[in-house]
Amino acid sequence: MEDLIATIEALIFASDEPVSIEEISKALAIRVRDVKEALDELYTAYLDKRHGIYLKEYNGRYIFVTKPEYVSVIKEMHQKRITRLTPAALETLAIIAYKQPITRAEIEEIRGVKAEKTLLTLSKYGLIEEMGRKETIGNPIVYGTTEKFLEHFDLTDLSHLPEVLPEDLQIVDDVGEGSYGLAGGEEEELDLFGEDSEELNED
Repeated sequence: MEDLIATIEALIFASDEPVSIEEISKALAIRVRDVKEALDELYTAYLDKRHGIYLKEYNGRYIFVTKPEYVSVIKEMHQKRITRLTPAALETLAIIAYKQPITRAEIEEIRGVKAEKTLLTLSKYGLIEEMGRKETIGNPIVYGTTEKFLEHFDLTDLSHLPEVLPEDLQIVDDVGEGSYGLAGGEEEELDLFGEDSEELNED
């Protein structure tokens, strides 16, 4: 069992992206149940205070991440590589997170401004992706958030998004369909992800 745990540890550590239980099971030709048991032990082992990282799950996929208490040290070391998302980009990202899958036109209707450049920026940083096309006239592209989005905001899955308060979003009726509009007008910043949400590693 110890060899299996060490092997799975190495697989996850060497991966640039979160790894699923099924991928590990297939790679090692072992049962899913055995992978789950090994992951449980690996998770428990890394909770020890002697470790600066721990095993984190994102949508059923696993990756090693820095423990929260050491994040500030990492940010300080890599300060030159930090960039910031504008309030407009954060606002657009929040809309996509809560309303996905959503088209560019729907985003622009909510925000009241063009969203093409903002969508390109969010795509560049890997926070959103094309999820397909909407079955309507013109078959427009629909957007959604990515695994990297979950990782950056430390969310296990989308069900862990902060609850949207009434003062943050208001219902707007348009041709009989409810859509969300930002309360307070264009000047308001929709901060749904906390004070540190603007900081983002460029890579």
